[in-house]
Amino acid sequence: MQARLRELPSVDEVAATLDDTGAPRALVIAECRRTLARMRADLRAGADVDPSTAAERVRANLAGLARPSLQRVINATGVILHTNLGRAPGVAFSPLEGYSNLEYDLARGRRGKRDAHIDALLEQLTGKPGIAVNNNAAAVLLTLHELSRGGETIVSRGELIEIGDGFRIPDIMAASGAALREVGATNRTHIDDYRAAIGERTRLLMRVHPSNFHIAGFTSKPALDELASLARERGLPLYEDLGSGCVADLAPFGIREPCVADSLDAGVNLVSFSGDKLLGGPQAGLLTGDADLVARLRRNPLYRALRLDKLITQALETTLRHLVFERWDEIPALRMIRMTAERIRQRAERIRARIPMLQIIPGSSVAGGGSTPDQTLPTWLLALPGDAVHAERELRSGHPPVIARMEDDRLVLDLRTVLPEEEDALAARLEACAKK
Repeated sequence: MQARLRELPSVDEVAATLDDTGAPRALVIAECRRTLARMRADLRAGADVDPSTAAERVRANLAGLARPSLQRVINATGVILHTNLGRAPGVAFSPLEGYSNLEYDLARGRRGKRDAHIDALLEQLTGKPGIAVNNNAAAVLLTLHELSRGGETIVSRGELIEIGDGFRIPDIMAASGAALREVGATNRTHIDDYRAAIGERTRLLMRVHPSNFHIAGFTSKPALDELASLARERGLPLYEDLGSGCVADLAPFGIREPCVADSLDAGVNLVSFSGDKLLGGPQAGLLTGDADLVARLRRNPLYRALRLDKLITQALETTLRHLVFERWDEIPALRMIRMTAERIRQRAERIRARIPMLQIIPGSSVAGGGSTPDQTLPTWLLALPGDAVHAERELRSGHPPVIARMEDDRLVLDLRTVLPEEEDALAARLEACAKK
């Protein structure tokens, strides 16, 4: 081992071979030191390390640093709101260069509020004023911190949900400073359970929409108007975490999710939901409801910590404007949901004409993203014969990366989630994969 350690070149020796990388010398030196330290540790651990590869390793590491990690991929999984692929595909907009009137009131010539760019649009959609923060978990945290900190929030046991990456309602409630008061049972909760639990420390009644699971069988829960009536009777606000962010009726296209406006019409005082689910926009958490409650949330110190930046503000404003003017096809996620199976088959036939070995088979797409459990959309799939594991790796590792799915030991691709402008690139990748 000692002999091999002595074979390692010096930092200066390695750096002298890397003048052509275009990287600053300080970066090259730092990477040489880091790489040599790692090689030295590996040798001491008994690993088989070739000291002559030091410069090659540094060069590869510098190339990796120069290459963007975040990149566009082709989603051929048929999962519209794919959490690992950024949920809702981005709405097209051109980021403003230079300065903007993010917090400047042009009409009055003085400081303004950044939520002014979305509040009128949000009120058009929901009938109530609103604000936005950086995701729906932040919206829940802000609401509980402002409305229930130091007191109790009543929630049904059947709604103490966990969503992706370990986010749980009880945990976020504890972080907010609000105490959880559970009522009812997992499968059945009655209005009298809420009524009996209300006490001196009660600050809020909370309803959580179980957007990522479904309980069937012997179940029941109070209707929203019942809960709203009880809240009014006891002088308490009723808050609903709706999650999925449905603002347009998607039932004719096979997606049945409660709409934000319906909850507000039923008497809910405050609703929170995601921007990058069925709303079809960027990651954000939107809050809309009674003007006095929204004003309180805006004044809470957490609001400044959780607010949106200028790029997300512009993307969200663009999305909301499309929704207000019912330009559904300008929002990729909604366009995908509304796309008919026949249209998808036509697109599949067009690609198969280029690659005859592909098969077209019936299948299902899903909304995904923690929305619409047990609901699917009929589609047609392109099935690639041969070694599915090898083909999946080949498509995923090329440029642009193509993400497909395995089904019955076959690799299948669903064009519902492939943007029209991506079809040629997808076909080219499939042609190259088929040849191999």
